[in-house]
Parts: sequence; C-alpha cells; structure tokens
Amino acid sequence: MIKNRWSRRAVMAAVLAGAVATGASAQSAEDFYSGKTLTVVVASATGSASDFFARQVAPYLTKYMPGHPDVLVLNEPGAGGLKEGMLLQQRGPFDGSTIALLQSNNFTAPILDDGIAFRPREMSWLGSLNSEVYTVVARSDAPVKTYEDLFTTPLILGATSYQHDSRMIPAMMNEYMGTKFDIVTGYEGNAAVGLALERGEVEARMQTANTLLSGEVRHLVEAGELTVVAQAATRGAKEFPDLKNMIDFATDDLSRGVANFILSPLVAGRPFAAPAGVPEDRIEALREAFDKAAADPEFLAGMEQLNAQVNYVSGTEVQQIVQDLWDAKPEVVEAVKTLATPPS
Repeated sequence: MIKNRWSRRAVMAAVLAGAVATGASAQSAEDFYSGKTLTVVVASATGSASDFFARQVAPYLTKYMPGHPDVLVLNEPGAGGLKEGMLLQQRGPFDGSTIALLQSNNFTAPILDDGIAFRPREMSWLGSLNSEVYTVVARSDAPVKTYEDLFTTPLILGATSYQHDSRMIPAMMNEYMGTKFDIVTGYEGNAAVGLALERGEVEARMQTANTLLSGEVRHLVEAGELTVVAQAATRGAKEFPDLKNMIDFATDDLSRGVANFILSPLVAGRPFAAPAGVPEDRIEALREAFDKAAADPEFLAGMEQLNAQVNYVSGTEVQQIVQDLWDAKPEVVEAVKTLATPPS
C-alpha cells in the first residue's frame, strides 16, 4: 500500500512538473527576462581571464537580451570548470535564468575518464569570446631558434600539471611529430613557469597567442629576450599568419586525429553554456545576444583599449566542436589517454 501511494504521488508530481514546464515554455523570452536577473556563473576565480571576459561582456548581454534583464556575475571555481558544469547540469535552474562560463577542457574530460559525470553534448553552448592558440616561446639564449630546430635539438620546456595543455601539447608533438622537447612538469601555475623561464631553469614554455600581445610577455618579445618559435592549433592565430603551425607535421590519420582531439577544444576558448531543458526560444535569445554583444563597436573598442583580443566563436560552432570530439575514433581516444597517463 505504501509503495502504491508513493507511486501515485510520484506520478502526480511528474504531471504537475510537466504542466509548469508547459506554462514556462509558453511565456515569451521577452516576458520571461523582463524584470529578472541573468546570473552568469564563472567557473574560475575573481581576476582570472575567464572572469575578465564575463565581466566585460555582461553589460552588452543585457543590452541585447529581450526584456533587458540585469546581469549578475558570480565566481564558483572548482575542478577546472567541471564542478560548476555538473551542478548546473544536475540542479539547474533550467529556465534560462542562469548560465555558466566553463572551460574548453570540459569537452574532453568525460571522454578520457568515464568517472566524470558531466555531459557536454547535453548542454546548450552559447558562444565564446576568444579562441586560444598555443605558441612555443623560447629564451633568446636557447639552442632552438626556428621551428626546424625543434626536430633536431632538445629544448627544456616548463609545464604545470601532467594533463595540462602546457604539457599535453608538447608531449603530443614529441610523440606524433618528432620534436625533442624535454618537458619539466610540476610548476604551480603559469606564473611559476614564467618565473622558471626568467631564471633560466627552463628554456621554453607554451604561451597563448593572446598573452604574446599584451603585458610583460609582449615587451620581452619586442626586446628580443624571447623568441616565438612556432604555433600549435587547428586554426592558426590570425595575428601571426607567418608563424609555422606544427599541426602541419601530423601526416597520418592517427597523428592528425590526436592533434585535432587535443587542439580543437582550444578553438572554443572559454565557452558559455546553459543546461539542457531551457526553452528553445530562450536559448536562441541568449545566442543572439552573444552574437550581437561580441560585435558591438563599443565593446570591441573597450577590449582593444585593454589590449584584449576578441575572437568570437558562435554557439553553433562550439556545439559542433563538442560533437566532433565525441565522434572521435576509439584509437584516437586511447592514444590521448596514453599521452595523459603518467608513467607508473
């Protein structure tokens, strides 16, 4: 009897939930967002690059959103974006009032580790304000001067964790393209790698193209203290059209598959997402607002004044990147898992 009673309650709850969902989806996006707050949860700390992008674009989102909701940016760092992604996926809200700025490595982590419950294909990806391209940057007194030297001369390169891009990309180039990086891992963050490079503990590092265009790194390159040797990307940096792209040396199906698996998430940079279940018209409104905000002349001028590059990627492009990764051949996934597994 108790089992049957709870079963009836469960059925009634489901019916009521369906009725609420139907009523919510019948409400227009403008009516829904009018007078409300759109919460943007940033899956990294205050002051991070992700936090910077979210706070810079927030006023322009409300400018182009139907109903012009207020926008609140909150920081919830943890597990490289996976923590917030899973919370949003599991708990919602599923009405379009909360979105998140996650990390592009969230696309592949669940593929490489079955224990990760995050399901990126079920998210509605809204767009990204930047694409990342990694470059190889060496000290001017290092023995490597050109991309050709990477295939003949060992180069001591500093990196953070074993599975971080700073180590995975040069490790992939060693294994599948024939470069000779001597990779030193274990540095606690990019700043520590930069300090090690400055002290001469290492001779090179992986550096994003965006950071080459601003701050201290730009001054060091312009002063000739650092040499930009090559880049590694599925889409080369438009700011460095003549810089050799190492993906060109992936010459067979497996090496190309591994290179694309590791490098294609970087195209999506720092992607914004909403959970599954948000009414489609609100997803369309969010994507359209991102499209327009990213092209707003005032926004772009402000970013230029801050020496920040905007390389916009639409939500549909991000969604396709995610799907392509999940369609990767099993042998490619196994090869990447091997690269990401420390020796016992």
